[in-house]
Amino acid sequence: MIQGKGIIKSYEDLQVLKGVDINITKGEIVSIIGKSGAGKSTLLHIIGTLDHPDAGSIIINGVDTTQLSKKDLAKFRNDTIGFVFQFHHLLNEFTALENVTIPAHIQGTNASVADKKAKELLDYLGLGSRMQHKPQELSGGEQQRVAVARALINDPAVIFADEPTGNLDASSSDDLHNLFKKLQSEMGQTFLIVTHNEELANLSDRTLTMQDGRIIS
Repeated sequence: MIQGKGIIKSYEDLQVLKGVDINITKGEIVSIIGKSGAGKSTLLHIIGTLDHPDAGSIIINGVDTTQLSKKDLAKFRNDTIGFVFQFHHLLNEFTALENVTIPAHIQGTNASVADKKAKELLDYLGLGSRMQHKPQELSGGEQQRVAVARALINDPAVIFADEPTGNLDASSSDDLHNLFKKLQSEMGQTFLIVTHNEELANLSDRTLTMQDGRIIS
């Protein structure tokens, strides 16, 4: 599903990625681990099309994302990729349900269809009774599950998660680990996860270790 080859990225005089190759198969959970500054989040953001490489190619579902225009890339990202971050990036003025539907509205989905899909996802994730609550009325674990529902609303090919348990307590972290495995098992969902959490990494099908801008194992 994902093929990255020779990915290079520098910021001014600092070379962060030094020719990274990465391949991910549909339905895999792959974690990237390594010390701070190894280039993990930079790689995730570049493969997720949030940043551009200086060199190299990134092919997702047969599409070379480095060749897309800015407009086409934004549409591809919204249609194909879901994101879950350490900080949930939910909009405080909107309810959980409204937050989940935002990517669907951007895609042009009919409002009633988007609402129905969002309600189904929130029910599936155990938040059926919390749909009309705003983020500040939800626990950290609940907010992260809303973020997962938002990531799933457009049926993405892959979900990119950057330190998804970094802001959660142990119990909520365990719940999120189990949720990722459930989504993989029941929906065939593909995940690429950057994490310092050893338990989450151990639940993955594969773990890639980064050091000094390269994947070393």
